[in-house]
Amino acid sequence: MSEADDLKSMMQDETLLTLPNDPLEGFQEWFDKAVAANCPESTAMTLASVGKDGMPSARIVLFKGLIDSAFFFVTNFQSRKAQELLNDPRVSLVFFWAEQQRQIRVMGRAEKASEKQSDDYFNSRPRGSQIGAWSSPQSTVIASRDELIAKVREVEDQFKNKPITRPPFWGGFLIRPEKIEFWEGRESRLHERFLFEKKNNSWVKSRLAP
Repeated sequence: MSEADDLKSMMQDETLLTLPNDPLEGFQEWFDKAVAANCPESTAMTLASVGKDGMPSARIVLFKGLIDSAFFFVTNFQSRKAQELLNDPRVSLVFFWAEQQRQIRVMGRAEKASEKQSDDYFNSRPRGSQIGAWSSPQSTVIASRDELIAKVREVEDQFKNKPITRPPFWGGFLIRPEKIEFWEGRESRLHERFLFEKKNNSWVKSRLAP
């Protein structure tokens, strides 16, 4: 078979990507498969926010699940990312599972999760992580690690033999998607790409050139 025949066969491959009409269902399917396949750091997502100066800022955070059709993660509300999201809610997320040659991009707007949503997640965390949330003035300058450890000891004493309540400065954000793009790798750069855009409360799907 010639190279041209190989390419034609690949273009007609019946295993090409199919996705449900609801991209959140498609996301959950891909995410579950990544977790089941033990992809390294399968919950990691890049979160890109926008500073007051218009400069984008990106970092890796951990995805905590879909809540009310939105992407949920937690942070210190005094952190740089939280302050940027509160000032400008426009945000992008990227999930990448290299072993499966799959990527999902999410573009939307951030909003604070409800008190109950934040409390429920905080109460599910290990005690050490709860103490860490109280102890770290995230994104601020500290003199040394000793200062951080001293704060941990202080919090441990404060909550000794008591349940740890959620700090008022810590909680969740919900990213409400407006666009979701799926990418799946293929040979010869003939990748599969689909874009879902929310229009009039419905999702419109388009195929994109790779």
